[in-house]
Formats: sequence, C-alpha cells, structure tokens
Amino acid sequence: MTELLLMAIFSAGLLICIWAGQSILFALAFGLIIFSLYAHEVGHTPRKILTMWGAGVRTIKPILITLLLIGIITAYWRAAGVIPAIIFYTADFFTPTIILPMTFWLCGLISVLTGTAFGTGATMGIICAAIADSLDVPIWLTGGAILSGCYLGDRCSPMSTSALLVATLTRTDIFKNIVGMIRTSLIPLILASAFYYLAGISFVSGWNENVDAKEIFAQAFTIAPSVLIPAILIVVLSLMKLRVQLMISASILASAAIAIAIQGLDFGELLKISVLGFYPEDVELAKILSGGGMISMANVLAIVCLSSCYAGIFQATGFLNSLQNFMIRLGEKFSPFLSVIVAAIITSMISCNQTLAIMLTHQLCKKVEPRPEVLAIHIENSAVVISPLIPWSIAGAVVLTPISAPIESILAAWYLYLIPMLQIVNRPRL
Repeated sequence: MTELLLMAIFSAGLLICIWAGQSILFALAFGLIIFSLYAHEVGHTPRKILTMWGAGVRTIKPILITLLLIGIITAYWRAAGVIPAIIFYTADFFTPTIILPMTFWLCGLISVLTGTAFGTGATMGIICAAIADSLDVPIWLTGGAILSGCYLGDRCSPMSTSALLVATLTRTDIFKNIVGMIRTSLIPLILASAFYYLAGISFVSGWNENVDAKEIFAQAFTIAPSVLIPAILIVVLSLMKLRVQLMISASILASAAIAIAIQGLDFGELLKISVLGFYPEDVELAKILSGGGMISMANVLAIVCLSSCYAGIFQATGFLNSLQNFMIRLGEKFSPFLSVIVAAIITSMISCNQTLAIMLTHQLCKKVEPRPEVLAIHIENSAVVISPLIPWSIAGAVVLTPISAPIESILAAWYLYLIPMLQIVNRPRL
C-alpha cells in the first residue's frame, strides 16, 4: 500500500509540474526525494541510499558517454555540412503525393544515422515541416510522420541511446538486438508508409515551389559527395559491428576534418561548437540548422541520471516487487509480451520520459521473460515506442515542439502504434 501511495504522490507531482509548465526535472528531483525517504524508512542509511544512487548511475555509464558524443556529432554534422548535404541531395524527391511518406523516411534515415529522436526532430523534422507546410498539409499529420520517423531510428540505430540502454540492462548484444528489431518492424514499416501515402493523396491540395532549403544550404556550405563521408562511416562501421562509442568518435573526427578542410572552419571554432553547438550567423540558416553540442544534452543527461537513481533504489529496496509479481501472473495467463506492454504503458505514464520507462519496464518484467534476447526485443517493441505516445511525456513533446505541431500529432504516429499491435497479433518467433 505504501508503494502505491508514493507512486500516486509522485504522479501528482509530475502532473502539477506539467500543468505549471515547469521542467520535468523538478518532478524527477521530487520523486528522488520521496523514494529516498522510503528507502530510509525501510531501514537503509543515508550512505547506503547514496550507494543505491551510484549503483543506478553506474548501470548507464556507457549511455552518459554516448550522450556526450551524440551532442558533439550532431553539432559537427551541422558545421561540416553533412545534414545540409543529405537534405540537398534528397529535396528534389518531394512531390505532393509522397510528402508524408518521404517525411517519415527522411526523418527515419537521419534518426538511424544519428540515433537521436530529439536531434532528428530539430533538424530534418524542421525541414520536412516547412516543406509540408508549403503544400498545405495539416500540421498534425506532418507531426505524426515526423514523430514516427524520429523513433524509427531511435529504436533500432546502433547509435541510439535507448537501444544501448536496453542492451546494457538485458546484457545482450546491441547488433543482435537490431536484427530482431528490424525483423519485427518490416510489416509496420510498410503499412505506415502506405498510410502516409494515402493520407498525402487525401490531404495535399497542391504543389508550391516555394521550397528554398537547397538554395540556403548551397550558399552557406560547400556541398559535395565527400561531405557525406561521416554519415557513410556510420553505416560502414555499423556493419562491421564496431563499438558505438568508437563509431561515433570516428564520424566526429571525419566531420572535424571536413569542417576544416572543406567548410573553412578553424580548430578553435570546432572546440567551441563541440561544447555550445553550431549557431550560424545567417538568420534563415540559423532557423533550420542551429543546435547540437554537449550542452544540448544537459537536460537529457540530468533526466537519465535521475532516472537511473530511481532504478537503483527500486532494485535495492524491492519497491516494485508486488507489481512485478502481478506482471509475472499476467504473463503466465496471457503472454509475456502482453505483460511487458502493460508494464510499459504504466511506467511511461508515470515516468514521463523514455529512459525511466525502459528501466522500470525491465525491472518489472525481467522474470516474465527469462530469455534476455527476447526480453530486449519485447522492451524495444513496447516501452521505446509507447513513451512518445504519452501526451505529457518529453519523448514526444521535444520532437513536436520545434515544429509547432499540436499534441494531437501522436494520433498520426502510426508506425509507433503498429509495432506493438502487430506483435500482439502475430506473436513473431524471436
């Protein structure tokens, strides 16, 4: 009963924070305090509680390093012209009938290459939203296609922190997990693309040639095939199954070399960009290409650290034992994946962020499915894609806010619904 009461208090704190428009960090800090007090009440000393915090953070140490590297690479890909080059070479493929599926696929491409839904929404998402707006496509549909595309890669990219977190928690190989994720996402990918194509035919009224992203990029950067080398490196090194941190580091070095040799930046500028991000002086360019840098990951780093402290407390105190037993019974009566789905919905609604939802779902369901490789895919097909569908979760809000899309856009994030729905129906052999 005490555990349920504390969860209710924590949930109330989250709702108040969201209603007041305050940072979710305040609610997470409040939760850390009340759960730490719970640990003290059940007999743990302050020193032991700090040890629990540390144990939780140590679990995701590789994630923290990767987050910092992602901050650098997203800034360098901007500064070196990698993202502008990708957009430059693909912009001509936009036509009225395929604007929505192209938005879905292009956001998916960038998210696979970068592994970050937030970074994709702030780059390719803004470009696609601007082009779709010129075609009078309803913004809620565009937002849904962007949200789906952003989490396409966030789910199965070797650079994705969520994929890395799942692999770390389940002690599985991230590349083997990716194979399973691809296998369970092929039909949802095809169906979602078809839905966006049909929506494009139904809602697009005409074609407006006022799309000047290519011109803006061509004036600001030297666009050449060689500029794509950092992105190609990610693909090649992924196929070679190189460690994620080494992959990103190699792409960062290549981007730095291109930024200096081709785009004309100096070493001092690159150091500043790695920390503070890339912010061009041109006003029009700044609207669509600013961001990145280690500082851009500060909020996410704080959320991940606080979330991991929760996990450490829950693990050491047995806080979730009663709910875990319910999940075991649910899995035995119906199916392990259905149990994971229920846990993912509950944890996503409580946590308001993807990281804690993943960690709590793992804690609740690690005894439901004893095979680590299967459990990893179950979590990827539930907590990872359900979290962005929760209206008050930052997982969806951070992607939709930069493009001024309404929260109703989650209704059009069809790919994210199809992943768990089709696995429930088909129960694929994993």
